[in-house]
Amino acid sequence: MDVNAAVAAAAAIAGVLTGVIAMLAFRWSEREQKRPTRTSLHTDPVLPPGVDTVLSVLRSSAVVLDEGDTVVKASSAAYALGLVRGGKLAIEPMTQMARDTRRDGEIRQVELDLPRRGTGRGEALAVSARVAPLGSRLVLLLVEDLTEARRIEAVRRDFVANVSHELKTPVGALSLLSEAVMGASDDPEAVERFAGRMQIEATRLTNLVQELIDLSRVQNDDPLEDAEPVRVDELVAEAIDRCRHQAGTKQITMAAGGTADLHVWGNRGQLAAALGNLVENAVNYSPARTRVGIAARKMSAPGGDLIEVAVTDQGIGISEKDKERVFERFYRVDPARSRHTGGTGLGLAIVKHVAASHGGEVTVWSSEGQGSTFTLRLPEAGAARDRASQHPDLDDEDGQPTTETSPYEPLPAPEVLP
Repeated sequence: MDVNAAVAAAAAIAGVLTGVIAMLAFRWSEREQKRPTRTSLHTDPVLPPGVDTVLSVLRSSAVVLDEGDTVVKASSAAYALGLVRGGKLAIEPMTQMARDTRRDGEIRQVELDLPRRGTGRGEALAVSARVAPLGSRLVLLLVEDLTEARRIEAVRRDFVANVSHELKTPVGALSLLSEAVMGASDDPEAVERFAGRMQIEATRLTNLVQELIDLSRVQNDDPLEDAEPVRVDELVAEAIDRCRHQAGTKQITMAAGGTADLHVWGNRGQLAAALGNLVENAVNYSPARTRVGIAARKMSAPGGDLIEVAVTDQGIGISEKDKERVFERFYRVDPARSRHTGGTGLGLAIVKHVAASHGGEVTVWSSEGQGSTFTLRLPEAGAARDRASQHPDLDDEDGQPTTETSPYEPLPAPEVLP
């Protein structure tokens, strides 16, 4: 009986313990089910519906970060700019902005200058970064590249400053000369001398205003809207006639040659102005008793035949560093000589725009002390009709010439005219 009683008592105790354990397990399970937020922190974050589609069509670089600053989603533009590396945001100021926004929910925006990847020139990449909360756990970063906009704004600002300076010089001279004329009213010789100077400054001012108008026109107009076949011979003859007086004053001989009866397709007025500017520069920068040659020829090129007009002089030549900038607005190789000749620094900029808008280009060969050759290449009249809708993009705002990007073979270095 004692043994049976002991066994029964042990069985009762085991049943009680089993019931207690089962009850504790059930209570623990219920407790865990009431705490889903704690376990959800360890799951992979999911973008809200539609966000992925929106980010894929944004022009800005987009990056989505989770609460651990890990990149959940990034656009290809973000990788191209070097914003994301190894699954993390590589720009510390942007990462700090994301943390601050995650903490207080405030939208933040800042402009930063970032180093360019893969360049050793220390160039900066200007960007605008905007951070905003995306739901309760994610942060959205949008980055806009402002480099090109800043460059264009700087070019425009410099252009306005240069125009103001160029206009101020002749206007100031006219003001001083008019005062000198009034003060020398009893001296006819002085009045005549000052009046002559006033005429020179007035002519310089008129030329500057006219070239500003011409530059604005070739930048804004489509020269091929009213295009027509234009004889190259007539353009050359007009350019020579335009500079005949200046050349005669310096005893410079102008000679035309090359292939006859060539035609280009475009705006006659703009083409005449471009070639006239090249010939005028050749005369102005050539010493007395030298020669200026204008030659035209037809050449084959991918996409159609080209008409090439080369203007060669025996002038002072252009250095290597200056050749990179001669097509910039208001840039002068020799400012002192430009003041003497009345140059405005806009002629070659106009030539480049005219050439590019007609589907062509202008290049330069030069050697200091041996002269220069400016070559204007334009599609032949027949081929130009087929290429009318394929104008090269104009990027003259940065002032870079086309000499290094010519798709055609350059002319060989010209011999100095005897």
